[in-house]
Amino acid sequence: MKQALLHYWLTNMRGGEKVLAALAEMLPDSDIFTHAFAEPMRDGSSKEPFWHGHRVTESFIARLPWGRKKPQAYLPLMPLASRRLDLSAYDLVISSESGPIKGIVRRPGQKHVCYCHTPMRYVWDMYDDYYAAAGLAGRAAMKLWTGYLRREDLRSAESVDVFVANSRFVSERIRRIYGRESIVVNPPVEVDFFRGEYPKEDYYLIAGELVSYKRADIALEACVKMGRRAVVVGNGKLRARLEQLYAGNPSVSFLGRIGDEELKNAYGRARALIFPGVEDFGIVPVEAQAAGTPVIAYGMGGALETVSPGETGLFFRKQTVESICNAIEEFESREWSAESCRAAARRFGHNRFKAEMSAVLNLKQ
Repeated sequence: MKQALLHYWLTNMRGGEKVLAALAEMLPDSDIFTHAFAEPMRDGSSKEPFWHGHRVTESFIARLPWGRKKPQAYLPLMPLASRRLDLSAYDLVISSESGPIKGIVRRPGQKHVCYCHTPMRYVWDMYDDYYAAAGLAGRAAMKLWTGYLRREDLRSAESVDVFVANSRFVSERIRRIYGRESIVVNPPVEVDFFRGEYPKEDYYLIAGELVSYKRADIALEACVKMGRRAVVVGNGKLRARLEQLYAGNPSVSFLGRIGDEELKNAYGRARALIFPGVEDFGIVPVEAQAAGTPVIAYGMGGALETVSPGETGLFFRKQTVESICNAIEEFESREWSAESCRAAARRFGHNRFKAEMSAVLNLKQ
């Protein structure tokens, strides 16, 4: 059985790409198709484009100006580019989707399984958040193209035989937007790498991409208001403003983008991770728990599926500074077990993901 893996674009290594890497490991003879394959992601094993030993084929998006560096600029062309991919030789197609890649032309008898990280947030649920954060040109483009992209996204769902959602939260989105049921398989997390025992320090950690909708600003403000030390890990458009706002404050530290070993240490030594945004699944809280660190999270999205209230963390119910302050006070009034956190994180490891996806795909392990 010939197998193809589809991914929207390969430009950096984030959660979606880690899922693709796990699928590629499960299916060692599969080929990969994507809209753009950026040079930093290539493994350098050959002059031909390969990724983790798999041959990669790009759509025409990659040949357009800046197509490999900024493929998102060509979103309106991606539905057409997906339909032009020649997948006729493959019996099984698995799309890794949160951008437009699943809208393929499927031949009779071909099976298409879509692992959906989320329906495109910037045209559906989070349109207002992305619109508010966009510049003048971005807002004009969103007004011009969103209706078309929504129609194409609904059309592309018709090519899918089986939807797999990365969380119950995303499964509900799939049901609401596409009118389809889905199987929930949580993504793989490097829990073994982050697991360990660390001496605790008296700081709260805020980690992840620093963009407005993830609400690092209110978490940081809450820590400062309560006189608590905060360490911020991550880069993004919001970072410069936060650094300027808290310049000279000795209780706030910005580490930017750090290496895996430094990140593991930051997780493990933190008193708790504060996670104030809404994520489709949210790998960061699982990594923190694997390092033995409890989580104070906003009670929406994937965190509801990864954090056990009263055991590995607790939830606050409003995205406000006051609500986070109240949660910190409650957190500090309790005792927390690092081993309980590590044990809870084990259920999100690679072996579990591979076993569940093998069952979905009817593969023998």
